[in-house]
Amino acid sequence: MSRVGKKPVPIAKGVKVSVNGRTIAFEGPKGKLAIEHHPAATVKVEGGLVMVGRINDEKLSRAVHGLTRALIANNIKGVGEGYAKDLEIQGVGYKAELQGKTVVLSLGFANQLKIGVPDGVAVKIEAQGTKINIQGADKQAVGHLAAEIRKMRKPEPYKGKGVRYLGEVVKKKLGKQFAGAGAK
Repeated sequence: MSRVGKKPVPIAKGVKVSVNGRTIAFEGPKGKLAIEHHPAATVKVEGGLVMVGRINDEKLSRAVHGLTRALIANNIKGVGEGYAKDLEIQGVGYKAELQGKTVVLSLGFANQLKIGVPDGVAVKIEAQGTKINIQGADKQAVGHLAAEIRKMRKPEPYKGKGVRYLGEVVKKKLGKQFAGAGAK
């Protein structure tokens, strides 16, 4: 039996969960989400708890069991509390701006880079364009947008310039050493 899958998922206050066939709908103060679970898993709502089971003991069913439970728990937390990711931009002249539903990044390239913000995700830019806050109910959408922004200019190991997650530690490398020490 899956250790994760057999734990019932408690439904947070203010969150409604409904199961209709294979579709599970979540509704809460932060928004609405819906997922369709794998046919090898069974889902039912019983008195404030969501119970996840499986149809047999095959390898796929065992794998899907814990996955389904984790997805349900993530969506319940998302519509109840929401998810957030913070990014920081380091480098002279590097900044971000918000133009409608588009994040415009100036990261030392000749052109500005533009990334569209998906529905259900909110982006705030603070500290003169060097801090980006991404919030939303869908954990996958928030994490994906943060990863896409970071991918535009990953922090480089010599000066540390680029886009990084807040609190991310980038190991710095030494640059060129003084040439007169060992070369003759």
